[in-house]
Amino acid sequence: MSNSWPLIPLSEVIRHRKEFVRISDFETYKRCRVQLHAKGIVLRDTVPGSEIKTKEQQVCRAREFLVAEIDAKVGGFGVLPDDLDGSIVSSHYFLFQINHEKLDHRFLDYFVRTPSFMDQVAARGSTNYAAIRPQHVLEYHIPLPPLPEQRRIVARIDELAAKIAEARGLRQRGAEKVDAFVISVHMHLAGKRRKRLGEIIKLDEEQVPVALDGAYPQCGVKSFGAGLFPKPAISASETTYRAFNRLYEGALVLSQVKGWEGAVAVCPANLAGWFVSPEYRTFRCVAGETRPRYLAVLVRTEWFWGRLGRATRGVGARRERTRPEQFLNIEIPMPDFDQQRQGEELFGHVNALKQFQAETAAELDAMLPSVLDRAFRGELL
Repeated sequence: MSNSWPLIPLSEVIRHRKEFVRISDFETYKRCRVQLHAKGIVLRDTVPGSEIKTKEQQVCRAREFLVAEIDAKVGGFGVLPDDLDGSIVSSHYFLFQINHEKLDHRFLDYFVRTPSFMDQVAARGSTNYAAIRPQHVLEYHIPLPPLPEQRRIVARIDELAAKIAEARGLRQRGAEKVDAFVISVHMHLAGKRRKRLGEIIKLDEEQVPVALDGAYPQCGVKSFGAGLFPKPAISASETTYRAFNRLYEGALVLSQVKGWEGAVAVCPANLAGWFVSPEYRTFRCVAGETRPRYLAVLVRTEWFWGRLGRATRGVGARRERTRPEQFLNIEIPMPDFDQQRQGEELFGHVNALKQFQAETAAELDAMLPSVLDRAFRGELL
């Protein structure tokens, strides 16, 4: 933080507002929700009052600070946008009015996305859902430059954020064209042939018990088709798992928790022998039915992993896990073994291009946090 800015508790610039209204069965209501990881507040749905079971609800006002009691520790908070004025939330949310004579709501909205703020939230209370209370929020601290300086900083962040969004849009359009090419080839080769995933892959896990003196290099699976990535090794003292699944070349790796948003990939040779937690399930290609290299390209498309979302219920962090039996029951068009070889030749460097796109996406994702870090250290000119 800039040494020239006072660091104050939020209680000096926001006030908890606890006000409930009675829901009428004969009116229609907008319900909003917070996105995790401080990604803002969006419309959940618009429903008639007769479908709302809990009749006592809170009415949100634009430019108020909204905190989710249950999800605060994973970034469940943000400032209400103007288009959600009048929307409702349950008693599991806390609403705070902002003193606009001292604090620009946009300045607060950017600050709550910083690691500095998230560290304050994580440091409070236990890990149970009731850990975050209104008083905790009021005790968090924020740097407070004068209002004109707040507005200058916000304008500069907006300018840089717009450039980042433009670059992200260009990258996304490129990724969509690559996906469209892959799916066009896939559909042409498959024709009318359809297969359940259970006919072309099978659950095959190499479970390795965790030994007291063992070290287990870990892998994770990035969402949105971004593939596997290596992580540091962990020992028995650093995990509560009794066993890990060992990866092998050509294994299809599915995150049970995040598969619905593209956390699915085929293991390359360089990560064979690494380990994943039991929350990641591994599947082996059926000989004569599926070629791992072909599948590796297919599973990284939104067309493929979008089908996982349809196989599971729920929303966001509360979506149910993707069970192997659900996954294997999904039916897709699928070329035969020889046609898949033709597809591999046509795909050419698609996997390498996908990897490059994933790397650039990660770089873009890191840019805004870097901008915010500089902004709240007083270094953004």
